[in-house]
Amino acid sequence: MDTSGTHGRLCLVTGASGYIGGRLVPELLDAGHRVRCMARSARRLRDHPWADRVEIAEADATDPAATRRALEGVDVAYYLIHAIGGQGGFAENDRRAARTFAGAAREAGVGRLVYLGGMDPEEELSPHLRSRAEVGEIMLASGVPAAWLRAAVIIGSGSASFEMLRYLTERLPVMVTPRWVHTHIQPIAIRDVLHYLVGAANLPAEVNRGFDIGGPDVLTYTDMMRRYAAVAGLRRRIILPVPVLSPRLSSLWVGAITPVPGVLARPLVESLRNEVVCRENDIAEYIPSPPGGPVGFDRSVALALRRIREAGVATRWSSAATPGTPSDPLPTDPNWAGGSLYTDERTCLTHAPPDRLWEVVEGIGGDRGWYSFPLAWRVRGLIDRLIGGVGLRRGRRDPRRLRVGETVDFWRVEEIEPGGLLRLRAEMRLPGLAWLELAVRRSGGRTVLGQRALFHPRGLAGHAYWWASRPFHHRVFKGMCQGIVRAAEQGAASDADRSAPAGQRR
Repeated sequence: MDTSGTHGRLCLVTGASGYIGGRLVPELLDAGHRVRCMARSARRLRDHPWADRVEIAEADATDPAATRRALEGVDVAYYLIHAIGGQGGFAENDRRAARTFAGAAREAGVGRLVYLGGMDPEEELSPHLRSRAEVGEIMLASGVPAAWLRAAVIIGSGSASFEMLRYLTERLPVMVTPRWVHTHIQPIAIRDVLHYLVGAANLPAEVNRGFDIGGPDVLTYTDMMRRYAAVAGLRRRIILPVPVLSPRLSSLWVGAITPVPGVLARPLVESLRNEVVCRENDIAEYIPSPPGGPVGFDRSVALALRRIREAGVATRWSSAATPGTPSDPLPTDPNWAGGSLYTDERTCLTHAPPDRLWEVVEGIGGDRGWYSFPLAWRVRGLIDRLIGGVGLRRGRRDPRRLRVGETVDFWRVEEIEPGGLLRLRAEMRLPGLAWLELAVRRSGGRTVLGQRALFHPRGLAGHAYWWASRPFHHRVFKGMCQGIVRAAEQGAASDADRSAPAGQRR
């Protein structure tokens, strides 16, 4: 990006493909700052609407040299990296990445660090809140002036906390709930979080401390569910708390009801056992309150629901990588030395125009489904949930448009060439790696849909899985190819009918 002649601080944003980072970048740009995004893969950011306005530096936060290069010349660095949902050594991974980033920032002469973490109540913390607090302390001890913004539940379209609240309330008019529904919480609207993050870039150099940030309401989770129901126009919810649901059982329950998989639900649920209420409002001395004042809970819910109805969700919790899911790109070498690569290839011809066929391809999944054997897809999603996977209910951020890195049910977009190619990488639990490709082209005056499913088995279990599921491929994959074409033809027919003179319409 050509930044000659531009003014404002150079801000580096980590986690720009995630929920908070993806929304912070345009806010910083609108505030007059220059932005550099640090990402492990630049491809993950290329389709964002602000991509041509920022610099992109490829680096992993655990790589000191690459991180040091990414921080060169930076005035303010935003640290938005979390290992939520990680298993086993997630705390050590968080610790190592934070220390590496903080050390590189000090060596590069960065003027300020800004970290968004969870609140730090004076009681025994859940493992994930404890890890967040440790990262905050690392930032404050880095030798670089740091601001640690501490927030509780963030309410906004697409946030994991909001999706959990939304689906629990909408799907369960009567709920048997664990004790944590009576824990006090001070939620904050996403727009207010972004206001404080942007404002933190201008803090005086001597400020090196944490700040609690929250909205104007202190509520229990029971209050939040009932008030959500009222804003959404639902009947009053009946909530019956019981003392026997442990965080593990609660996370399984949340995972069964909401799109948030158990691996992410558990740390969210564990954190809800802590009282997360602001103990101070010192940030007001440095950053003015948001215009119009902090957004209350009811209005933040109404704003989030409006975004969802209007398909205006800018980022979503599932945009960040889900722990435990594969990230290997599709091997492009036809003589790939990585082992067996099973394929199922199909081709369907249609008279529908390519743009109409592509519209169906890009809109696949979510509410529109997969155009074949819906029961089989639902069963596969349920099995994936039962064995700890993400399942089918993650859906899509936007019903019509996709970008690299987004999720589509239990797939993630690995590559998209508008009008021509969509490649999805499977994130369901598998004994191997899997991809699904859909390609649109013209040939001999007709439109061609090319469909290719690929599977790289891992061990004997992987080979057994492929051959055991092969009998279903003919029905599922053949039906998908035909169903996509049929939907495109129906859409083309509807277009022709609408454009015909009134007397010639069917």
